[in-house]
Amino acid sequence: MFIEQAFKAKTDWWRYLIGMIIVFIAWQIIGGLPLMAAIILEMGPEIFTMTESSDMMKVLQTLDSNVAFFLLLLMFAVGLGALLLVIRLLHQQPLVEATTSRKKVDWGRFFFGFGIIAVFTIVATIIDYNLRPEDFLWNFDLVPFLILAAIAVIMVPLQTSFEEYLFRGYLMQGLGIMAGNKWFPLIVTSVLFGSLHLWNPEVEKLGYVIMIYYIGTGLLLGIMTLMDEGLELALGFHFGNNLIGALLITADWTAFQTHSILKDVSEPTAGFDIIVPVLIVYPIFLFLMAKTYRWTNWKERLFGRVTRPESINYSEEI
Repeated sequence: MFIEQAFKAKTDWWRYLIGMIIVFIAWQIIGGLPLMAAIILEMGPEIFTMTESSDMMKVLQTLDSNVAFFLLLLMFAVGLGALLLVIRLLHQQPLVEATTSRKKVDWGRFFFGFGIIAVFTIVATIIDYNLRPEDFLWNFDLVPFLILAAIAVIMVPLQTSFEEYLFRGYLMQGLGIMAGNKWFPLIVTSVLFGSLHLWNPEVEKLGYVIMIYYIGTGLLLGIMTLMDEGLELALGFHFGNNLIGALLITADWTAFQTHSILKDVSEPTAGFDIIVPVLIVYPIFLFLMAKTYRWTNWKERLFGRVTRPESINYSEEI
């Protein structure tokens, strides 16, 4: 009932249009002002002549990586604040109903989602490091790393929560109500989530084939949300993926340049490394979650109709 409970809020189509405009302005314009100010102070007016994403990456690399990391994440934090206000004030929906179909947030699910990806990422990195030590440099520097860790622990959950509440919460519920089914919001939010990463330097480095990974990840998170009737697993999983990734390993061609423990200096290729997570690893994650939380009725939860439950009183005066 995760999508259906949004009927208790105000769900007029124009509210979603206005809400998305407000969120976009807060996220990309207001949230981006500190980063733009820092770049202008560093580079001067020539910044306005740069159009390629590779040029922008070079500009970001002129800033201290911890400063750039913080300012990038600050954009998402501002966006999250705006999104939560839109949900609460414009749609008059309690935050818990934008988070889960349960009466309260299940933090056990959050930490399960966090743990499953954190353990996998750490183990996979250790194995990769031992198989290909020549592809990694020891990048650890205590003081910058501790600053990075402090920034990451505070700011990364704001970044990942913004993306989850926007795509798997706000838009999943809104599109589900408008379309009257569950498969449409699942597909659309997955594609939109993948498209959000189009301007990442990884796309320029590896090509558009990496969009399989980004859209596949969006699909994974969307399936988690619909099958589990809430955002908790997706919130924890996304946070764990980005936090451990930021602290553990970096590379010159990735979106987040950090003072991580390791630096990957290998030449990346778009092929097997992209297909394996989507077609093999992700289904294993879903299998483990399904067994843990006893998911059933997959067809209905992923492809069923979205209708107004009779137990909900629908009123424009809510």
